[in-house]
Amino acid sequence: MEENQIKPGKFSWTYGLITGMASVILGAMLYFADMAYEQRWEVTVLGLLILTAGVVLGILSFKKANGGFLKLAQALKLGAGIGAVAALLGIVWHLLLTNVIEPDFIDNVMAFQKAKILKENPGMDVAQLDKGMEMQKSIMAYATYPVMIIFNVIVGLIIGLIAGLITKKEPDTY
Repeated sequence: MEENQIKPGKFSWTYGLITGMASVILGAMLYFADMAYEQRWEVTVLGLLILTAGVVLGILSFKKANGGFLKLAQALKLGAGIGAVAALLGIVWHLLLTNVIEPDFIDNVMAFQKAKILKENPGMDVAQLDKGMEMQKSIMAYATYPVMIIFNVIVGLIIGLIAGLITKKEPDTY
C-alpha cells in the first residue's frame, strides 16, 4: 500500500513568499514614511511577529493538509524553509531599495546613525567615529545578505520547534 505523503517544500515556498511579501510591505511602508533609516525596536518586534505568524500558519496549514498529523521534523523543515524563502524576498527588496530606488540608501543610513551617535555622545572624536563607520560600511556590504538568511533560518527553526512541540501529532503505528 502506497501512501500519498505531503511534502513540506510546497508549504515552505507558499508561506515563505507570503511572509516575505508581508515583510517587504512593512519595509516599503517604513521607507515611504521616512522611517527606514531608524533602527527602532518596535520595527524589529513587528518583523519577528510577521515571521512568527508566517511559520505558525504554514505549520498549521501543513498539518491540516496532512490529515491532522505533524511530526516535529516536518515543523522544523517548515520553519527553516519559510524563514529562508522570506529572507530571499527580503534580500530582493533590499537590493532593489539600495540599487534602484535609492542608491545612496547605505550612505544615508550611515549619516543618520552618525548624527544620532554624535547627539548622544557630544564629546566623541569625529575622526575616530568616521573610521569606525567606514569599517562598518565595508563589512555591511558583504555580511548583510548571509546574515539575513542565517538569522531568518535560525529564528524559523526556533519558531518551528516551539510550534511543532505544541501541535505535533503522529499517526498511530499499529
